[in-house]
Amino acid sequence: MKNYFLLLFLLLFHTLFYAQVIENDTITRVASIVYSVNGNKVSFHPETPQLNQISGAPKAFYTYYWEFGDGNYSFEEAPKHTYKNKGNYKAQLSVTNNYDDGKPPRTRPKEVTINEEKFDVSENENYHLISAHNGFRLQTNRDPVPDEEIQLVLSYGNVKEYPTNGKVYVFFNEKKYKAKNFDLVDVRLHHNENEIPSEIIANNERYISKNEFIQTTGVSTFINEKLIVNDTLKQNLPLTLEEAKNYYQDVKIYEVDNLESKEERTIFFSFKTTPEMLKDTSAVISIRSIYVPERGNDSHKVLTKEMEIVTSHDPNKMAVYDTRLNYRLVRFKRLKYKVRFQNDGEGPARLIKLNVNIPEMLDKSTLKVLDMYPKCPICPDEEVRYSCLDTVISKDQISFQFKNIYLPGTAQKGVHDKDSTKGFVKYSMKFGKDFHKQKSKSKTEIIFDKNEPIITNTSTSRFSPGISIGVKSGYNSYLDVKGSKSYFVGATISPYKSYKKYLQAEIMISTHEFANFKSASEIIGPIDTQGAIIDSAIRFDDTTSEITKLNIDIVPVSFRYNLNGIIGVGVGPQLSFDISNKINSTTNSSYFTYLKDIVGDPIDVLNETKTVESKSSFSDIRYGIFGDITIGASRIGPSVGVRYIYNLNVPHSQLHFYAIWKI
Repeated sequence: MKNYFLLLFLLLFHTLFYAQVIENDTITRVASIVYSVNGNKVSFHPETPQLNQISGAPKAFYTYYWEFGDGNYSFEEAPKHTYKNKGNYKAQLSVTNNYDDGKPPRTRPKEVTINEEKFDVSENENYHLISAHNGFRLQTNRDPVPDEEIQLVLSYGNVKEYPTNGKVYVFFNEKKYKAKNFDLVDVRLHHNENEIPSEIIANNERYISKNEFIQTTGVSTFINEKLIVNDTLKQNLPLTLEEAKNYYQDVKIYEVDNLESKEERTIFFSFKTTPEMLKDTSAVISIRSIYVPERGNDSHKVLTKEMEIVTSHDPNKMAVYDTRLNYRLVRFKRLKYKVRFQNDGEGPARLIKLNVNIPEMLDKSTLKVLDMYPKCPICPDEEVRYSCLDTVISKDQISFQFKNIYLPGTAQKGVHDKDSTKGFVKYSMKFGKDFHKQKSKSKTEIIFDKNEPIITNTSTSRFSPGISIGVKSGYNSYLDVKGSKSYFVGATISPYKSYKKYLQAEIMISTHEFANFKSASEIIGPIDTQGAIIDSAIRFDDTTSEITKLNIDIVPVSFRYNLNGIIGVGVGPQLSFDISNKINSTTNSSYFTYLKDIVGDPIDVLNETKTVESKSSFSDIRYGIFGDITIGASRIGPSVGVRYIYNLNVPHSQLHFYAIWKI
């Protein structure tokens, strides 16, 4: 019987243990590299785990990024690659799960051994850089997700008719964000590129000599120093470098040697997106690269790769460039958005509608289309047969409509370049005349031809709190104290022009004058009144104290709420203590004869007056709570208010009348 109980206990423990393990399963999905070698030609294909479909999203699918270990790469699912030389190569695969609610599968590199030498350029897909991209290109395998890794592919080529030695700059981690967006974890160089230390870049604050300029920038043909700041042409390398250095925290620099005419090369970067990366999933971040084809020549090329921060990999996204705005300066800004889409169908899309919800605070009449893909002109008023972008404005929506276009689908036969299936529209608008300090939200409904709409994420733009300083003065009335006079001046600090609720702190210095009267009597005796002895007398003391205080009143934090633009209310604690307490006390003593409970004649010769002055500090500390109401420009500007303060010690009741001006 004991064995049965033991077996039952073990089975129960096993069930509970494994149920807990399954519940907390954190094992990452794994994808594998499978390949076959035929001479120096290798066929690759992935083995991937099952996708976890996001409910309501389009059909989930994988996208792929391969590195073959010899400086070549591919975005195809099952690429074929020809190696030029014998040797061992480390092939790598990165798989991205689109419309999938899990993490991307992890893949271990595999070593490929090549024993034959033969080169067939036609089987390598990336040898079109110079013709298609003018010898310079930036690509990524996926959008950045916090705590995931992305691959940056930097391709450069020599469009000259002679060999060149150049230089490549890579700038990342924008300074406008407090936390770094990326950690650079790996760089893969295949053509003997040489990393050099970060250079000193010219700036507006100091003048540099000709020799120092040549030494720090590599430009041998010296130009007018004034052009370093004022000239914005691509011939002004120092200015381009200075602007990038001012915008980004980190930079990597590589010297490129012996680049043959029409030769194309690639550098691979692995960036780990930090957990502290912006949690705003509609924010736009960037990496910038500057390519100098010839060291010693000022001409250069600049590319900026913009990326939207996401929480899951979805090709259809909406992003806003300013997730935090300065409310004081917002009237001078244009809020910029980008809507990105991808045709994942089996055929081309001819009509694409992007129905964008526009926040009320934006003025739709100020719409400006900044960029788009597919590239096409804005549609005229009449119907046309050529490709164009139409903008249809309604009450709370703008519909961007790509008409008569050809956007291939990812599942379409013969489509290998996934970038050709993607499009976007970038636009901006000004703020309206009357808007409040509240966050704006926008999302897009994407419709490919007559298919069901796809709803994007919500892009959110918020206003930074800002700081508002207020000047305050007024009068204190102590209801339990007669003859009281108290005036104060002070300052407040709060967020700038908050819409509804906000916190506020205050400090005030006040004067408080009041009088205190006390009377007392005492039977004394015997006393000598100039030779006559009186057995018993009574003394009356009348004491008048004039008190002058200098107080510090502190509101460490109060909660305030604007009912509208005119009326506001608030509650909070208040601490008061005197830093100076001066008391002038005058005591008048009068004597009378006293016999058997009867007060008799005055004894004038004994009457006296005494004056005593005393000073102290921190002798009176009061704690209280208050509630108040303001009328006027409660968010910013002038207003008046009244506050009732209940002190926990005497005097209890206090009225606080004030005027305040917030700037």
